[in-house]
Amino acid sequence: MSSRVAIVTGAGRGLGSAIASGLAAEGVSVVLAGRTPDHLTMVEKEILDHGGTALSVPTDVTDPDSVRRLFQTSVDRFSRLDVLVNNAGVTGQTKLADLDDAEWHRIFDTNVNGMFLCTRAAGELFADAGRGRAINVASVFGLLGRPGFTAYCASKGAVINFTRAAAAEWARFGSQINAVAPGYFATDINAELRADIAATDKVLRRIPAHRMGDPAELANLVTYLALQAPDFLTGQTIAIDGGESSI
Repeated sequence: MSSRVAIVTGAGRGLGSAIASGLAAEGVSVVLAGRTPDHLTMVEKEILDHGGTALSVPTDVTDPDSVRRLFQTSVDRFSRLDVLVNNAGVTGQTKLADLDDAEWHRIFDTNVNGMFLCTRAAGELFADAGRGRAINVASVFGLLGRPGFTAYCASKGAVINFTRAAAAEWARFGSQINAVAPGYFATDINAELRADIAATDKVLRRIPAHRMGDPAELANLVTYLALQAPDFLTGQTIAIDGGESSI
């Protein structure tokens, strides 16, 4: 079992909760960060009920003061940080001609600026410790273009190149940073889409595996990168999308 400590942002639901639970199952003490306290409390209770260790810290990753409190609270409680999972993210579908400043900034504030603030804070701790791993949750939309998702695609593309650049800097103090690019996964967030048979069939036609992913599959990949992957693996983006980005 691991004695390591991880912060997972966007941990209150969907893929974030699956990632947090997956890490906790491997003995990692997990700090759950997100904007909705009730969601965090539910995930925390589930982890505790299964014998794991978790701490909920309501956090807005777009707010520098909130991010500082998150990391200070984590260190005060556990005295160390080994893993950061930048999972907090938002999306939106708007044609470029109709995309206003507010919507563009809404998406970039969370997906890019929030990731930056958390990664910078983790990097300071990792540099002092001479070790540490970060995993950024990008998206297959960061590898592909999709009409109506210009801001989201651009933000996730930024996550991928941020990961490359940060990895080149962090290698000198023994830390690694990689990204995962999930495709469509069956979560509560896309329940409405999955309830529409025609819309679901349209999505599945783009996926060679002809199904959506199970959140546990992504959690397994993130857990591997966080705990087991070789130190020589850094700066990479791994697509987990049923082959969608391959065609």
